[in-house]
Amino acid sequence: MPDHPVPTALARELVATAYDTHVHVAPDVMKRRIDDVTLAHRFAEVGMAGFVLKSHYVPTAERAEVVRGVVPGVDVLGALTLNGSVGGLNPVAVEIAGRQGARVVWLPTVDCANERASRATLPPGAPVPMWAALQDELAEQGIVAPAIEVVDEGGAIVPELLAVFAVIAKHDMVLATGHLSGSEIIAAVDAAADAGVRRIIVTHPEFTSQQLDVATQRHLAERGALLERCFTTPYTGKVSWELVFEHIRAVGPEHSILSSDLGQPFNPPVEDGLALLADRLLEAGFTADEVHTMAVTNSRRVIAS
Repeated sequence: MPDHPVPTALARELVATAYDTHVHVAPDVMKRRIDDVTLAHRFAEVGMAGFVLKSHYVPTAERAEVVRGVVPGVDVLGALTLNGSVGGLNPVAVEIAGRQGARVVWLPTVDCANERASRATLPPGAPVPMWAALQDELAEQGIVAPAIEVVDEGGAIVPELLAVFAVIAKHDMVLATGHLSGSEIIAAVDAAADAGVRRIIVTHPEFTSQQLDVATQRHLAERGALLERCFTTPYTGKVSWELVFEHIRAVGPEHSILSSDLGQPFNPPVEDGLALLADRLLEAGFTADEVHTMAVTNSRRVIAS
């Protein structure tokens, strides 16, 4: 593996007891840098509270329960992403995940209509996401789920998604917005908040298929959503670090949550992600208190409280 930056001791200290709410680790349908049990041991070593297992394709609550049993003291949490492999906007899948203790429900990512239309927007030199290669392989074999629409032609949330929101609210799970477009995210967050969903994370708003402007991010923050600042989005060249910093300042650190989105074999170790992001923020002039708020206070509030 290539050499990677190493977090400072101060950054490690600032993100201690945080949750990383967005990691992609083995076992998975594609190669990953580390497995979930080994990562739990690493989190214990660096003093972090836990992480959320994200898969674009399968539920992870059962895995999370097994890992918690193997590595007591690290709060490994399961999730569900509403892509074609679980039936899309499927309230039954959400209900079962909720009963199994899943903490986060992502709206569609690889199969949402917006992502299908946004595949050509990567900046020159930015690596293609690993899931994109898998999607292409499936398409070559004729295995393609229909694009998942979350709004109708008039821009209203479809009934299936309203049913999903009701289940999320019942189990007090976290809603994450996936790879929807800006207008879809606004509609979804507004409808979810109105449906009683208390915990909402706007998934990587700087990512190439989201690219949410400051006005949109401020509106979402006013509805109670946290804006997720993923380490990999600027680290892999999808956007500039300066843009991420600008957005955090404009919307307010109190409305941001840090995550890594790590697990790819070519990227830094997953357990280093939040600390490396903390170092970047400190170098950009953010205070230690602001970094602690984004990494620890907000992740614990939305995930653990």
